[in-house]
Amino acid sequence: MPSPDPGPASRPHPEPDPHRLPRTAEPTVYRITLAPDLGTATFTGSVEVELTLHDRTDRLVANAAELAIEGATVETLSGTHDAQVELDEAAERVTFTLDAPVGPGPALLRCHFTGVLNDKLRGFYRSSFVDQEGQTRTLATTQMESTDARRAFPCWDEPDRKAEFEVTLVVDAELAAFSNSPVIEERPTDDGRRMVRFAPTMKMSTYLVAFIVGPLEVTDPVDVDGVPVRVIHAPGKAHLTGFALEVAAHALRFFAEYFDIGYPAQKLDLAAIPDFAFGAMENLGCVTFRETALLVDPATAARTELERVADVISHEIAHMWFGDLVTMGWWEGIWLNEAFATFMEVLCVDAFQPAWERWVSFGLEREAALAVDGLHATRPIEYPVASPEEANGMFDVLTYQKGGSVLRMLERYLGAEVFRDGVRDYLASHAYANTVTSDLWDALEAASGQPVRSLMDSWILQGGHPLVSLADGRLSQTPFAYRPADPGATSAIGGPWQVPLLLRTLTPADGPAEGGPPERLLLGPDPIPVALDPDRPLVVNAGGWGVYRTSYPPDHLARLARRLAELAPLERAGLLTDGWALLLAGHQSPDDFVDLAAHLGDEDEPSTYGVVAGALGLFDRLIDDGQRPVLEAATRALLGPRAGQLGWDKQAGEKERVPTLRALLLRALGTLGADPEVRAEAARRFDASPVGGGSAAIDPDVEDAVLAVVAAEGRPGDYEAILERYRHPTTPQDEIRHLYALAGFNDAELARRTFQLATTEVRTQNAPYLVSILLTNRVGGPAVWELVKAHWDDLLARFPVNSHPRMLDGARTLCGSPELARDVTRFLAEHPLASGQRTVTQNLERLAVNVDLGRREHDRIVAALSRVAGGAGA
Repeated sequence: MPSPDPGPASRPHPEPDPHRLPRTAEPTVYRITLAPDLGTATFTGSVEVELTLHDRTDRLVANAAELAIEGATVETLSGTHDAQVELDEAAERVTFTLDAPVGPGPALLRCHFTGVLNDKLRGFYRSSFVDQEGQTRTLATTQMESTDARRAFPCWDEPDRKAEFEVTLVVDAELAAFSNSPVIEERPTDDGRRMVRFAPTMKMSTYLVAFIVGPLEVTDPVDVDGVPVRVIHAPGKAHLTGFALEVAAHALRFFAEYFDIGYPAQKLDLAAIPDFAFGAMENLGCVTFRETALLVDPATAARTELERVADVISHEIAHMWFGDLVTMGWWEGIWLNEAFATFMEVLCVDAFQPAWERWVSFGLEREAALAVDGLHATRPIEYPVASPEEANGMFDVLTYQKGGSVLRMLERYLGAEVFRDGVRDYLASHAYANTVTSDLWDALEAASGQPVRSLMDSWILQGGHPLVSLADGRLSQTPFAYRPADPGATSAIGGPWQVPLLLRTLTPADGPAEGGPPERLLLGPDPIPVALDPDRPLVVNAGGWGVYRTSYPPDHLARLARRLAELAPLERAGLLTDGWALLLAGHQSPDDFVDLAAHLGDEDEPSTYGVVAGALGLFDRLIDDGQRPVLEAATRALLGPRAGQLGWDKQAGEKERVPTLRALLLRALGTLGADPEVRAEAARRFDASPVGGGSAAIDPDVEDAVLAVVAAEGRPGDYEAILERYRHPTTPQDEIRHLYALAGFNDAELARRTFQLATTEVRTQNAPYLVSILLTNRVGGPAVWELVKAHWDDLLARFPVNSHPRMLDGARTLCGSPELARDVTRFLAEHPLASGQRTVTQNLERLAVNVDLGRREHDRIVAALSRVAGGAGA
């Protein structure tokens, strides 16, 4: 006979989940007061948390990290109880143990705490800038995602523990203060500071809370259908805010119409932060950005830089609905938040500036994801997440670019209106709540009548993607991989997939200009027969939206190559990207790829020529120094004719994306091609510019190319001139252009000097990316790798945790020497990262793929380049 139950207060506490908080208490309202001291880089604070206790208990367990907590009490209907505070820094938890059991029912937790404004770009942290008088100014700001709200105040720091937030900031009188909602009260305090109280927010997750305090300015609000929109910025940068306000107004209207739901917050502030680890963060009503992603001068910015600003603003505003209003239940669902915001960003920018052809350029971004997804070290788009480190590992190209591409493929297959109707139903049904991925599939199934869940499960719950092959009159699929898995190793590449195919045939040469609509097929494990006509070549992946590789028989590929002009831009780019992937995997020869590249002719799309330039860049790492003249001549033969047609300057009537193509071609010709005319003209324009001592501004669309070519030539004094401009820029984009140009000098000693800059004066938000670019330098990369090893611990301590794997991206290009590649692999295997190690493992596999290509195809690469160079009379 079992013993009688001694009662809730006497039962042993269950063993806690190491990564999930007990569900005993549910927060409903936080009242947070914070008083930052910018001079001492500290803050004091207090919080009141209204709770619903589901069980009788004498312990409340919340999250806290890097905080000193004292003076805690819990008030219930039965009275006020003192609480002992126990911090577990390793688990990032705080336990409040009461002097008597309480609940179930309402409760109010009160506590006081202190913390440090850290320099790690997470939680409540400090940033700085130099003002117009040359004085260094400090501000305090936040970055809470994924699990860093606990560094600002004790909280239930999990996405499905939604609550309202009432924020009060006590700040020095001269400082500005901002949070998620509008100010409702502002008054001086007895000690000469100022108290700023903000309106309650909607019900939302802790990772969306934001505070900003500092010597900042804000634009006048722009009314967008009743929503006040402002840009927060450092003094002296108001002239860089107009474009952001224009984009934000468009995005707010676009998304309110698309989602058929009004903007869910009370205002929208866009804040430019001098030090910021990410591109931007979708804090409800108070979005934070890197300066380069928000502040821009359209008169001096390249089109691609304007596009980047429009992308990031649109992405974050999309999150106000998809992420903030409706939120994933746990971090494995972060892919859907980010992938959907990526999809919506492109849809919105495409409507904002149709001439930019944003969906076409997104095709090359998808290629960056597929380059990872063909590795055995890939991962499913969605996978189980337990720890904060695992959550941080989801912020990569597979979440954003592959996830967004899979959604675009689904939208094209279902139809745009059907897809939109399903999304509207999903948001309306789950507003202010949390979801799992299948909730969206259910809404799309109801709208379309299609088996969306089974189709999409094959794309998001397993890694990899298929190779769809046309052979013997049939279409079939096999998993695509760049190389066989290592003996004894496991592969994350799955299969088979439910592949939504769109097929079309080209019309006969003497037939009508347009064919019929694409044919829709769903390719499963079994092959599908297709009718073929030599006069009407079949295009697999019509439109170019499919997230898979395609393989054609040689004769069929040759027919398509002869008719490239009849293909859509993404279809042409797909032939090149798939051909390059097949070459890397050993399924196609260098001759096949180079022949296809030679047929591009008058191509206007930079994504297509970008594949060719990228391939030539890798060939440059793999061939011997004595064979470099062959590569240079082949580069001039493949890219020179189109560059000659375009010239250096904009031409009347040219398409919006042509300047991007011009810059790409000139850069490749002046660096890889060592073209003497291009180098001479780049030097002339550089010398005539303010950087070179003149007064003639360089066209911003080609300035990056000019800087890259000048750096590659490496004339005396040019490094110093570029360094000086980096230190005294005119815009955030100007600063980044010249900073990254420093990594392009083909000189090992200058590479070491630039590495030293990265570890001293360069902002920690930018330095890891500078190190990565240095590693890609053919001459300086090996020397920088030695410095990375020697300064490993210092680099990890200095740079933000989320940027550690990004710092190492360039290591995959250290493939010219098998011995160097082995050293890179050995060192990084022996020094795993605490967060982001999967990305490092992927880069090591990409390094191995590059080494394999050189070992397997070296002679045939040289022969193919020689043939192209010879055909051009080089």
